[in-house]
Amino acid sequence: MGGWRNAVQEAVGSRPLFLTIYATVLVGIMVSSFYVFSAIYSPVASTTRSVSSSWLPTPLLSQNGVSRSSNISQSSQPRSNKLRPIWEAPPRTSKMPRLKSFRLTKELVRQRAKDNVIIVTFGNFAFMDIILTWVKHLTDLGVSNLLVGAMDTKLLKALYWKGIPVFDMGSRMSTDDVGWGTPTFHKMGREKVLLINAILPFGVELLMCDTDMVWLKDPLPYLARYPDADVLTSSDQVAPTVIDDRLADWKLVGAAYNVGIFHWRPTQPAIKLAKEWKDLLLADDNIWDQNGFNDLVHKQIGPAVDDESGLFYAYDGNLKLGILPESIFCNGHTYFVQAMYQQLRLEPYAVHTTFQYAGTEGKRHRLREAMVFYDPPEYYDAPGGFLSFKPSIPKRLLFDGKHNLGSHFSLINYQMKQIRSALAIASVLNRTLVMPPLWCRLDRLWFPHPGVLVGTMTRQPFLCPLDHVFEVNNMLKDFPVEEFGPAIDIREYSFFNNPSLLQQVKESWLDVQLCKEGSKDCHASSNTSQPGLLRFPKHSSEEMLKTVFSSFKDVKVIQFSSMQDAFLGFTDKTREEKFRKRVKQYVGIWCCVDHIPGHIYYDMYWDEKPGWKPAPPQTPEDDHPPW
Repeated sequence: MGGWRNAVQEAVGSRPLFLTIYATVLVGIMVSSFYVFSAIYSPVASTTRSVSSSWLPTPLLSQNGVSRSSNISQSSQPRSNKLRPIWEAPPRTSKMPRLKSFRLTKELVRQRAKDNVIIVTFGNFAFMDIILTWVKHLTDLGVSNLLVGAMDTKLLKALYWKGIPVFDMGSRMSTDDVGWGTPTFHKMGREKVLLINAILPFGVELLMCDTDMVWLKDPLPYLARYPDADVLTSSDQVAPTVIDDRLADWKLVGAAYNVGIFHWRPTQPAIKLAKEWKDLLLADDNIWDQNGFNDLVHKQIGPAVDDESGLFYAYDGNLKLGILPESIFCNGHTYFVQAMYQQLRLEPYAVHTTFQYAGTEGKRHRLREAMVFYDPPEYYDAPGGFLSFKPSIPKRLLFDGKHNLGSHFSLINYQMKQIRSALAIASVLNRTLVMPPLWCRLDRLWFPHPGVLVGTMTRQPFLCPLDHVFEVNNMLKDFPVEEFGPAIDIREYSFFNNPSLLQQVKESWLDVQLCKEGSKDCHASSNTSQPGLLRFPKHSSEEMLKTVFSSFKDVKVIQFSSMQDAFLGFTDKTREEKFRKRVKQYVGIWCCVDHIPGHIYYDMYWDEKPGWKPAPPQTPEDDHPPW
């Protein structure tokens, strides 16, 4: 087994594949990275730990990697035939079992499997909340045949005490978030491949999932419709290939197959593919796990297995492969940008947070916008209360003229100026800002495009994710207060529609109607014109806001009728400079025109620059954010 362990240990030396935005573009043109894959993490300092495989049963793999499933090791901890229900935590008076009792074994997998199917994800402690969301969606759907692999003992202990079925992967990985393309990211991909190779010889079907996806509908009946499939995989396809719930038309799928959601049956062709995939990755630490999978299955594509199922032969000509439909096993584009399932009147089974920006915080925010992320009750009752406003957008900015750079940036800048005022008022009042819905006229991608991808169902204009314009990770980043002023917390635009919103928040509400000072009942006063309604003058100063709204500090929600001309400015110029420095970090880029470089920076203070126009940097010296 030593030779196999050495090969695994070499896998951690993988270098980041994502070099620069332009390298990605060039590679994408050649190898179908027209589509982005799971960008899920941010860098950590320690990336040189060797890959441990103690979660694999010791006799499972010999030195040459041949399966020896006849001598599977068993857990040292006796297990009851009756499984404790998920979410039923062990008694707090009990002791934590020994670590070795959490090893992955055939007995454990078979105990958790139902109808010979096991659903598995894995991660480290940085993704604890995302993993809990993944588990809760399944249990809410009545699905309990699941297991979570813990890559660090902190996650393992936390999941155990919450009653989540967990096994130890022995990775001893950092508990921090990791970066897409980093050696640690590639290590996680290799762990996935090793895990597939470990479970398939147990003789069970494996639905393998990345943690950054959620189940919206029980997928098992759908997968059972295709009993002859060796592997069913999701994809990064963005244009519809079918308009119903059949498997995707494999002849029309031009994007990469995505290994974030895929189903394996323990057949000889599948086991052979899994082993060759593992060997390929362990032999070359520069290969990304998803690229390796695609390279192998594309050795042969076609013919169709039959006229009806949608399955086709791939890999070595014996593997029966099917591609899950992009409209209901959604990637981040078909779900969050196109809402393809809505347009086709279909029920989605899953959403995978690909095609997104701002790292893991961007993923969380997208799931929150879609109201499919589970937060604790305190998330819905922030200290200091909430601030919101009704955005005002003229129809002409949404619909008039062509959808081009000019009309897109005019629309975004109009909204951005209102959001800037709202951030300032939220800062002054020490409230959490509930972001408004954001409308876009152009899509955002990683390469030149004509505004929206040809063949997709993207509507113009469309309700775009916040991370298309704003750097959500920076909005939530812990900047030094001495330099950037006080933090301004945010919530997603759908926050008040979330069923988890607390009743005491719903019932504590003040509507603020902006008015012209001197008009009827329009005074800088805390006197409400009627219960729950305050008429408040436009062009109010920092001091006026503090004075008037100090009387409403116990009100949970203050909602302004508009942010147009709501805020005159800070009285404290030092605080204003810190605020400006903070919010300048909040906006990102639009990408891309057919130019090198092709991205265009958004500018929070675009209106202070006469004649400002959206244009890519013309020289390398110009290629920097506008701050």
